[in-house]
Amino acid sequence: MATGGSNQPHILVFPYPAQGHMLPLLDLTHHLALQDFIITIIITPKNLPTLRPLISAHPITVHTLVLPFPAYPNLPSGVENVRDIGNAGNFPISNALGKLREPIIHWYESHHNPPVALISDFFLGWTLHLAQQINIPRVAFFSSQVLLSFVLDQCCSVLSALEKSSCSVVEFPDFPGSPSFKEEHLPSIVRLCRESKPDTDFVRDGLMANYSSWGCVFNTFEDLEGEYLRYLKKKLGHRRIYGVGPLSSLGIRERPDPENNLDCASVLAWLDECPDDSVLYVCFGSQKLLKRQQMEALASALEQSGIQFIWVVKTGTAEQVTAGIGVVPDGFEERIGKKGLVVKSWAPQVMILGHRAVGGFLSHCGWNSTLEGIEAGVRILGWPMEADQHVNARLLVECMGIATRVCEGADAVPEPAELGKAIAKSMSENAPEKMKAKEFREKALAAVSDSGSSLNDLDELVRELCQLHKPVANEMVKQ
Repeated sequence: MATGGSNQPHILVFPYPAQGHMLPLLDLTHHLALQDFIITIIITPKNLPTLRPLISAHPITVHTLVLPFPAYPNLPSGVENVRDIGNAGNFPISNALGKLREPIIHWYESHHNPPVALISDFFLGWTLHLAQQINIPRVAFFSSQVLLSFVLDQCCSVLSALEKSSCSVVEFPDFPGSPSFKEEHLPSIVRLCRESKPDTDFVRDGLMANYSSWGCVFNTFEDLEGEYLRYLKKKLGHRRIYGVGPLSSLGIRERPDPENNLDCASVLAWLDECPDDSVLYVCFGSQKLLKRQQMEALASALEQSGIQFIWVVKTGTAEQVTAGIGVVPDGFEERIGKKGLVVKSWAPQVMILGHRAVGGFLSHCGWNSTLEGIEAGVRILGWPMEADQHVNARLLVECMGIATRVCEGADAVPEPAELGKAIAKSMSENAPEKMKAKEFREKALAAVSDSGSSLNDLDELVRELCQLHKPVANEMVKQ
């Protein structure tokens, strides 16, 4: 429980338990803690270790409200994070967390210095109604880009029309640039929400509530999505729309997995022996495991490309390993020798991407990885698979020109020779994406520098939150 004096504004923070959601919100929380806020973070027991670096950095101002993870049908006992169950776990986890509403209200009503605002993840849209019940403003935190938030809002609003439509392409003519997506490239959560039942309706209603929040914070920046931020301010009729990214530049990062035994120094030592811009970093996030055929195709493509690489491989369960899922083909590591490095545990991604030797990033286009690639100024070779990744890939490839799409689909098996050629071409000196990537690196760094667009938006957010602490602001807040 927070114990700070009543003269300090108190903010309640509610992260969603998935790595791509939690880490950016914790980075934002770190910044707020530096601004003399008292912070209470709602967390469940098994997710508590993720907060340790933040709490260690702010032992007086950052506190926790630890609540037992509620049981929910079809959710295995002991699962409290999406990484433990995969993308399909979003529905039961979101619904289970909804059961924390009453315990949170009870905590709020008994607190001597209750929060003046709630900042919660966009997958927790139901917390808007919680905030309204306890009469404080809710800020929706989007760990994603603005375009994704619009696609989610629009699709959830017209789900019945989408179900009846025979069109294979969904268009968004009101959004800048009039983007369109193949039906199968819409965010996974939208397609799963089409079947109306209590758990999907709960998630859909929450996603639709986000734009009705008092404010919206995005992990993006002006030079990347400035036009989209301005559009959203006009659409929602207020200016409390903030682009504050890349948040990884402002937070406490490179937290090693306590169970990993990777010697980071050995990875950096390997990179030190490589020429500038010569290495391709390959990683598909913390959740995705490639099937046997995909692993074989990618291994062959890397070998045929002739490019030096670091390949981070997520290890699955014993059952998955037996099926060849996430398993590096036999003999591959021996054949490549010093040409490549296979890492089978946690790896310091930001540190690797920022090394002078790394020039490319073969990625699933998850938003955190995307921003880390942009910050490092490396070319991105996109293999979007699910969730928001196709939407992210569109921004990178069609809109910004800093990425190349080399494969797409969660079940796609690339042709090794073609993928190998695509890798070699993308890593060449004259690849057009190379200069674009360097340009956006400078823009990303400028956004989080003094007087940069993201720091300006963060300052404005802090001012607005401080205003809520004034007695006059304790009246009914219009959501």
